[in-house]
Amino acid sequence: MSSQNFDNFKELVKIISMLRSPEGCPWDREQDHKSLRENLLQETYEALDAIDSGDFNELKEELGDVLLQVVLHSQIADEEGKFNIEDVAKGVSDKLIRRHPHVFSNIKVKNSAEVIVNWEKIKKQEKPERKSAVSGIAKTLPALMSAAELSKKAVKTGFEWTNVESLWECVDSEIKEFKSAVKNQNAEEMEDELGDILFSFVNVARWHGIDPELALLKANKKFEKRFQTMENIAVKELRQYNSDEFEELWQEAKKQLQKNEK
Repeated sequence: MSSQNFDNFKELVKIISMLRSPEGCPWDREQDHKSLRENLLQETYEALDAIDSGDFNELKEELGDVLLQVVLHSQIADEEGKFNIEDVAKGVSDKLIRRHPHVFSNIKVKNSAEVIVNWEKIKKQEKPERKSAVSGIAKTLPALMSAAELSKKAVKTGFEWTNVESLWECVDSEIKEFKSAVKNQNAEEMEDELGDILFSFVNVARWHGIDPELALLKANKKFEKRFQTMENIAVKELRQYNSDEFEELWQEAKKQLQKNEK
C-alpha cells in the first residue's frame, strides 16, 4: 500500500474528529454508539448489494461508508477514553497473526480444513469463558443468520445428520407437525412448528454450502423485480386480476426479465 493511501486514511480520521468537535457538525456530535447501530447494519447490507451487482465503483463507495462507521465509532470511543482507531487496527492485526500460526509461525497445515480446525482451537483458548459449543453468537443477528451460526457450531461437535436423506426426513416431519397444528388451530403450536421448519431448512442450506441469509436476500430481490415488472405490464389495476390472470401476468414478467438478462 502506498504512503498516499495511508495519508487518505489519516485524512478520514482527521475529518471525523473535526465533525465531532465543538466546531463541527451538530448532527455528528449528537450521535453515540446506539444511535448509529442501524447505520452500521444498513451500510453493511448496501455493501452486500454492491458485491452482488458486480459494480466495483459502487462497491468502493459502499465499503467507504462501512469504513466511515468504523472510524466514527472509534472516534466516539476515543472521546470516552475507551479506545481509538489505532487500538482497533492493532487488535485485529494481533488477532490475525495469532490465528494464522501457519503463516506467521512454524505451524504446518496440509489444507484449508486444518486451518479451520486450528482457528477454532485458538478461538477457544481466547474465550475460555465460553463453556458451550454454541456460545458466542451475537444476540442482535437476524434470526436466519443466528440459526445458521447455531447449526454450524453444533455440527463442529459431531452433532450432524448421518446423510442428506435423513435431513429431508426431518424436514418432512416438521412440515407434517405444522400441518397438524394448523388443523388444530393452535396459534402457539403453529408458531413453534413453523420455526422448526425454518430451522430445518437452514440445515439443508448448510448441508449444501448455501448461506440462507444471502439466499433469502436474493429471493427477495428476485420477487421485487418480478412484481414491479408485473405492475409495469399490467393493463388494469392488480386488484382487478383473478388468480388465473395473476399466474399469466407472473409468467410474462418472468419471461421479460429473463429476456433482459440475456
